[in-house]
Amino acid sequence: MNYLKRYLYSEIGIEFKACLYFGVILFFYFLYRIIQGSFYASIMIMTEMIFTTYIMGYLQVYLLGNFDEAEHFSIKEGILSVVCSLIYAFVSYLGKWFDRDFKVSILFFFYAILCYLCVFLCYKIKRDAETMKLNKELDDFKRRKYEREKSGNINC
Repeated sequence: MNYLKRYLYSEIGIEFKACLYFGVILFFYFLYRIIQGSFYASIMIMTEMIFTTYIMGYLQVYLLGNFDEAEHFSIKEGILSVVCSLIYAFVSYLGKWFDRDFKVSILFFFYAILCYLCVFLCYKIKRDAETMKLNKELDDFKRRKYEREKSGNINC
């Protein structure tokens, strides 16, 4: 049962990660299309984007140690962010997401690095908020236990 829980936890994390990265990539793509003077987007390109984010999610979780959810953003996380951003930029160029405009692909590469940094910060803020909440609950529990012991009522 523990294996199943870990598997489901990983799958939910990948699902969340894919949606998150798809959203930021789609934002860049829509911005690109608007700047090009078009309000139309290719469903095929969006399909490639979502498949790419799922594949990258599996890669990040199972092979790269879920680096964007790490405790600290060190050199390792920086290098992995660059590598994954290069993969995204390469796929975007091959898939003609930005009409094979090399300058836009380079700009997308740097945008992807920025997105990895922002996602890391979001996960860190989430962890810090959860830690604060758990610490408050622990303090409340200790206070209630102390008050029960002080009043002589040892029943929980």
